[in-house]
Amino acid sequence: MPASITVDNGSEFAGKDLDAWAYWRKLQLDFITPGKPVENAYIESFNGRLRDECLNASLFYSVADAALKIET
Repeated sequence: MPASITVDNGSEFAGKDLDAWAYWRKLQLDFITPGKPVENAYIESFNGRLRDECLNASLFYSVADAALKIET
């Protein structure tokens, strides 16, 4: 398990649920600087390629099916 997770400032990361989840797993949440998406460029690039090369090109019937197709 990583010691920290870098997240942007989107609304999905603003709630107390994520804070509690990270706290109980002893993870630090590192927020990028507002207005500086370049700080999160690596993961944005990865997510875009995953979406374009795998998610948009496949039909998944279950989480297990998705995991199998993504890993191969």
